[in-house]
Amino acid sequence: MKNPRNPRNSRTPRKGMLRGGFSLIEVLIAIAIVAAIGGLVAVNLMGAREDSKVNMARIELDRIRQALDQFSLVFERYPTDDEGIEVLWSDQTLDVEDEALQARWRRFLNSPNPSDPWGNEWGYRAEPEYGEYYDLWSNGPDGEEGTADDIKSWDESLEDATTRPR
Repeated sequence: MKNPRNPRNSRTPRKGMLRGGFSLIEVLIAIAIVAAIGGLVAVNLMGAREDSKVNMARIELDRIRQALDQFSLVFERYPTDDEGIEVLWSDQTLDVEDEALQARWRRFLNSPNPSDPWGNEWGYRAEPEYGEYYDLWSNGPDGEEGTADDIKSWDESLEDATTRPR
């Protein structure tokens, strides 16, 4: 059937008309652009996730520090290496002979968390090598002690003078 506006057959493409599809190169360029944008988003999300784990570890470390300070107020000492931080949520490791002192024990941490956000045990040392009262640390994302990503109680950026006993 002939188009009344076009004396030619309507099925024949006119000069200058757009074709009806995309070439293979155009499709590949579009896929490459979408993949690049997706890669950028994924990298940024993974970086944000790791940053949130570091922040969670710092918050947890501060929570344990506060519980250690409460323990020291009750028992007039910090936990021994044998007691460790487990004594903050369980009296099973409490090393006290006196029953009156034993009765003073209470749960200093409501939810036990013996591991940092990466699944590594918190490090605790009653005789400090770096801190003033004790050493408490997380080995950080790499799980190795003594590396730059460690989160430590003796790090000056974590010090809060209001929570330290005098």
